[in-house]
Amino acid sequence: MTNVQHAREDDDITITLDDLRLVAAPYGASLRGLEIIGSDGRSRDIATGYRGASNKIGGQGDVLIPFPGRIAQGRYEFDGQTHQLVKNDAEGPSAIHGFVRSVFWDASTQSDRVCFSTAIKETDHPGYPFALEMSVTYRLDRRGMSVDTRITNSGSRTAPVAAGFHPYFTVGSDLIDIDVLHVPFSKYLEFGEYFLPTGRVLDVAGSPIDFRTPRVIGDVPINTCYLNPRRDSDGLARVRLSSQAGQKSVVVWLDNGFDYVVLYSGEALDEQDRRRSLAIEAMTCASDAFNHPDWGLLSLAPGQTFSASWGVDVSGLR
Repeated sequence: MTNVQHAREDDDITITLDDLRLVAAPYGASLRGLEIIGSDGRSRDIATGYRGASNKIGGQGDVLIPFPGRIAQGRYEFDGQTHQLVKNDAEGPSAIHGFVRSVFWDASTQSDRVCFSTAIKETDHPGYPFALEMSVTYRLDRRGMSVDTRITNSGSRTAPVAAGFHPYFTVGSDLIDIDVLHVPFSKYLEFGEYFLPTGRVLDVAGSPIDFRTPRVIGDVPINTCYLNPRRDSDGLARVRLSSQAGQKSVVVWLDNGFDYVVLYSGEALDEQDRRRSLAIEAMTCASDAFNHPDWGLLSLAPGQTFSASWGVDVSGLR
């Protein structure tokens, strides 16, 4: 790759390919926009964007490593030791969304991609005495965007590891209420107080958040961690958001490294942003997996690398 940047300013990096434009930033390796450019030169959001960290809405575009979602009370046990993280969740007594969304990553670019890399040491974060090297690569191709994630345990002890992403998507509707949603996942976590899992894994069948058959979202509030995907013959799970008439659609695909997805309709956002777009969050584990390791938590041995990919197919927007 070329143009290696050791960024310490909140600058955007823009990549274009044909009618697609991707904006990302070294601050947090954040995805700050994915757009499609029409024949009239006007751009339309696919992943809703912003410029400048102070203009971010919620967790918009964040990279969530080494844990996505919440860890109850910021406390977990691993390899027989109890660890206490900083409780940084504004909505309750939890740790939330990892450590890397507010640090500057190094950036390398090519014409069709940008690669961000960073590392954490054993002493960087109270309650997480493990060392990791990680990279996130955003790449454009004719079908859309792919996001490749690599995490290596660079320390001397086995480490608990997970990853997630927090983009919001739109097909251009004023509100997602009129959009059609397809989520081919058959289970979900029951949430209790402070949006923490109760420990129960439930069937989506018969629930208001069952979108295994595509249907209009309506006024259903969605803040749900889904699991048990039905994958297509190519091994990918696909979440589809479509306009009511079906003329426009965006597909978020997940490889087999991402067995979980969180969907969020933005009820906690300010009124002007609420339900304007839908967060479709690829996750390698469920929320609070550090306390429920069978929910996808990785245990990386020293020197071991985990890699996984997700992406966006925009064919239905052309």
